[in-house]
Amino acid sequence: MQVTVVEARDLPEAWFLCLRKTLTEGREYAIERGSHVAHLRKELDFILLQVKHPGSRPLIPDVPSGVPAPSSMDYVENYLQYLITSFKADTEQYTYGEDLEYQLPELIRMYKEDGHNTNQGFMAVGSKESIVLSDPPCLRGIDTRVQNGQLHFILYFRSWDLWAGLPSNLAAIQLMKEYVASELGVDDGELIALSKGLHLYDYTWDLAKISSGLV
Repeated sequence: MQVTVVEARDLPEAWFLCLRKTLTEGREYAIERGSHVAHLRKELDFILLQVKHPGSRPLIPDVPSGVPAPSSMDYVENYLQYLITSFKADTEQYTYGEDLEYQLPELIRMYKEDGHNTNQGFMAVGSKESIVLSDPPCLRGIDTRVQNGQLHFILYFRSWDLWAGLPSNLAAIQLMKEYVASELGVDDGELIALSKGLHLYDYTWDLAKISSGLV
């Protein structure tokens, strides 16, 4: 497997750089199980994405005229409830908030009461039953570290839609991270994301080429 390392200043730059890497270096294959069966994906084998200043605004990337925006702040702010509360619509198999709603206050309590020098600030998503779902959770864990007065988040996605998923996911998680940092009285730090499934579906390839300046 090829390991791809991307270092970005902010969230919009992270999206643009990942678009370029996936379009030029991604493996192309037909989906046999999962979202959009029989469509093609371009996918990086494994990516380590480091965003140095994820709190820089705007959190959502701009796109060229005529290209539909991959996300919006209105969408992100609505999506945030699926990270921090257990709200779930009848049509949904899961939400991240079902697992994170309980763990988030415990994470804050841990750091406040026990101190910052610990490796136990990890929030898990999913369970042993996730393997039987037709659409199991993509985000599987949020690890955290408070170091040098900053709160850092380390994320793992088993599968990750680059076009619309990444910008919405990272913007909402960044808002959650800023909330936790304020509760702890520390500064906002980096976002680091890992995935063995960062991909673009075939119906977004042309849009991605335009947005990343490859055409």
